Amino acid sequence: MRNFILSTLVFLIPVVAFSQKGTVRGNVYDKETAQPLAFATVAIEGASMGATTDVNGFFTIANVPVGPYKLKTSYIGYEPYVVDIQVKKAEIIFQNIYLQESGQRLGEVEISGKKAQAKTNVEVSKIAVTPKQIRALPSAGGQADVAQYLTVLPGVVFTGDQGGQLYIRGGSPVQNRILLDGMTIYNPFHSIGFFSVFETELIRNVDVLTGGFNADYGGRISAIVDVKTREGNRKRLSGLVSGSPFQAKALIEGPIVPLKTEGGSSVSFVLTGKKGLISQSDKIFYDYVNQKRGDGNDTIGIPFDYKDVYGKLSFLTGNGSKLNAFGFKYTDGVDFPITNFGWESSGGGMDFTLIPTNSNTIVSGLLTFSKYESNIEEADRLPRSSSIAGYNGALNFTNFGRDNEIRYGLELTGFKTIFEFVNFKGNTIDQNENTTEISSYLKWKRKIGPLVIEPGFRLQYYQSLNDISPEPRLGLKYNIHDKLRFKAAAGLYSQNLLSTTNERDIVNLFVGFLSGPEEQIYKLNGDEPTKHRLQKSLHGVAGFEIDVTKNFDLNVEGYYKKFTQLIALNRNKIEPADPDFTTETGAAYGIDISGKIEAKRAYLWMAYSLGFVNRDDGEQIYPPVFDRRHNLNLVGTYQMGKKKEWELGARWNMGSGFPFTLTQGFYNSIPFFEDGLGTDVYGGQGDLGILYSDDRNTGRLPYYHRLDISLKRLFKFSKYLSLEVTASATNVYDRPNIFYFDRVRYQRVNQLPLMPSLSGTFQF
Repeated sequence: MRNFILSTLVFLIPVVAFSQKGTVRGNVYDKETAQPLAFATVAIEGASMGATTDVNGFFTIANVPVGPYKLKTSYIGYEPYVVDIQVKKAEIIFQNIYLQESGQRLGEVEISGKKAQAKTNVEVSKIAVTPKQIRALPSAGGQADVAQYLTVLPGVVFTGDQGGQLYIRGGSPVQNRILLDGMTIYNPFHSIGFFSVFETELIRNVDVLTGGFNADYGGRISAIVDVKTREGNRKRLSGLVSGSPFQAKALIEGPIVPLKTEGGSSVSFVLTGKKGLISQSDKIFYDYVNQKRGDGNDTIGIPFDYKDVYGKLSFLTGNGSKLNAFGFKYTDGVDFPITNFGWESSGGGMDFTLIPTNSNTIVSGLLTFSKYESNIEEADRLPRSSSIAGYNGALNFTNFGRDNEIRYGLELTGFKTIFEFVNFKGNTIDQNENTTEISSYLKWKRKIGPLVIEPGFRLQYYQSLNDISPEPRLGLKYNIHDKLRFKAAAGLYSQNLLSTTNERDIVNLFVGFLSGPEEQIYKLNGDEPTKHRLQKSLHGVAGFEIDVTKNFDLNVEGYYKKFTQLIALNRNKIEPADPDFTTETGAAYGIDISGKIEAKRAYLWMAYSLGFVNRDDGEQIYPPVFDRRHNLNLVGTYQMGKKKEWELGARWNMGSGFPFTLTQGFYNSIPFFEDGLGTDVYGGQGDLGILYSDDRNTGRLPYYHRLDISLKRLFKFSKYLSLEVTASATNVYDRPNIFYFDRVRYQRVNQLPLMPSLSGTFQF
């Protein structure tokens, strides 16, 4: 422990750069909205030096020779901006830049800026998602949501429209870390799989790291989804209201202290909320969905209900330093014949970015708290409940050089789990545990000619298990040609958080959480103790990206994930003395291909994934229920009209069938021999028992495919007042895609059928 603390202190020594050269840094904003512009191009004319802004609109150019220059900023759809600067020895010039939208706006995204970043950043298996891309996707109810966009990304599998879960390159949901402004969100999706807890209109960007991520992320062994929200409007009060048969939502934002162009400081707020309406509107619009219960008498409908609230207060200083405080509360509930389920999540926190005036080191940090509680009552009426509450604190340092960047920091995480589960044999498994994790990391990016190398190292200390996990990471990119780049990444990963989901669950609504077991666990189906009580994996990724044309990008990646140890709850323990946990190993491998075309009026996206996933429990090697061999997504939008007031969109998804365990037969189950020796075994009326095949998941469900379309019309009343009307339909040709098969009632339950919708969004 002493060595661990000493090693982390080394990472926290700030790096201050003084040289015979200077540094130019600043922020680029939209002049009208004061929102930062990502991927803008900033160049120092006469020095052949430049940079592109990050998602926060921030740029830095280090090691600039002293002298006078012109600083030029450009962004498609905006007027170029040029300002005179004087670079002095060992000094830092900070420049706020406000770009004016040009009369002919060509697009929201600066394509050349993105491609410039692609040549200098490794970013293997990283997909950056923008609000524009999310809104372009035809969506249920006509209201865009990141939950629906994630399903079109390569390597991502979503298991259903009702109660579906997100699986990324062979990792289960608990192996994916979902972050909202640095807060850990334990369940980001509502039970009806079309919607997440994230408000699309508030999202600044979403980074999806499907594997091989570097040392600045940890605590999960499969993937990272990092959602960052924007600040509120810094110049004027604005907002929107939106409604559809699926949900209603509203957003209001504005300045408390308005932004002044010269001073650059401001205080702003944003508040958003939404509520599910589908459980009420289904009786009017969708009474044909889930029409009958098992007894054939009652209507199920679409029994989902949820409410979300999120708020943010932002402070911005003149030199780009900022502080955000935020909080949220999300609730969800569903009432199916086979289960009654509900969950609630809440939390809050703050983050900051400090930009010193005399150092090339940028300091950032956060302190957050979040809580998640869930409970379920299934047909057996046995209680199942779970609660997890945790905090997260982090301090990060980023030092910029001309061809290198060093990022390092310290993270402290703690959480408490309360869990109660009674299985079919009446055995209780419970946990009331506190755990603490301390981690430090170092990541260095260096550009050497056409090569960009990014080694990293993360050190994780799990206090409750008294275990240290050293985790080396490496990423690299080689610019073979101006338009062709090779990339690769590898790393070791660990986590101490477990899930209670089971591969035989009919509907995976209930997701309980536990910390790693303090009791001794054993290797696969044996008596040999394991060397540690963590879940661990090894990632390897390699591929290439090519700019086929100015507007056409192609990306190909092959990956391999080796899950060297997985820990699962022993839900099927027969005797009270049986262990509460079992171990498994596994692997996931495949290839992902994606292509994107961005033109003046059209946007096309294609993603194909070929994947293989297996698990080994010591008795057999089997594919888990989310093992989808083939997955294809095609998305297209086209803007029409003189002012692009019309937009037509379509999305088609095809996926091969999920595996399931075949049924061998049924039997009359007399529970617990309630009448002792007098129990009438032959003539008594017990429950219907199911005999499963000994070979797990050897069956395959039918192929899944679905077409969604949308047509949008924008009515512009004034500069700030507008109404967008969207007509949409999911599952246009009414494909009966299977959701699950109720073996007891011998009934097939399908995913959602054709569901047309009309929605409106009023902005002011």
